[in-house]
Amino acid sequence: MKTIIKKAGLLFAVVLTISATSCKTVENANNKQKGGVIGATGGAILGAIIGNNVGKGGNGELGAVIGGVIGGGAGVLVGNKMDKQAQKIEEEIPGAVVERVDDGIVVTFDENSGVYFDTGKYDVNPASQNSLNKLVVVFKEYPDTNILVVGHTDSVGNEQSNMLLSKNRAYAVTNYLTNQGLNSSRFTTNWFGETQPTNDNTTAEGRAKNRRVNIAILPNDKMIEEAKNQTEQ
Repeated sequence: MKTIIKKAGLLFAVVLTISATSCKTVENANNKQKGGVIGATGGAILGAIIGNNVGKGGNGELGAVIGGVIGGGAGVLVGNKMDKQAQKIEEEIPGAVVERVDDGIVVTFDENSGVYFDTGKYDVNPASQNSLNKLVVVFKEYPDTNILVVGHTDSVGNEQSNMLLSKNRAYAVTNYLTNQGLNSSRFTTNWFGETQPTNDNTTAEGRAKNRRVNIAILPNDKMIEEAKNQTEQ
């Protein structure tokens, strides 16, 4: 299995940066946006989702994912379930980058990996639908998770239009997934425009990789409680 594993603490600086603003960001997120992801995983997952430039922008609800990593026997049980889910995604969508980060999973889609958007567009094209349909099957097989969808763009165009474009793309993915029968209460949606590049925007290849959607999958309260109960028996 090629899944990339990132343990808590690798991006400790990310935790410090985001924690300084977490009170404000959570305050800005309404209850529906916060959903069940609060406390589900550590700050390392933020680095995998939003890239290299944490702190330059973004929207409030993303701060709600900050929390402690599940420890002890319960953490092992949760980790095993998340490992299996990550492997399933990798098998079903081989072009996607699948990372196991703390107790969560981060899936990165770009023009090279199955879910992508035409320049300046946010409609989910047929090729993207094919990959998302495979993801829906996995999400239905593993219902005890929350899902965070985050949209990004390259630097072509102005920053304001790119922020809106990334929002529309993120919601296009969220709406497509929920329209396939997934419970909308599992989802949180966020967007960062062009502010969080992971690659060089001066090259065509780099821009293609920056036009991406990340999906983070986090254990929900039910999974965590069941794991704790199993370790106490």
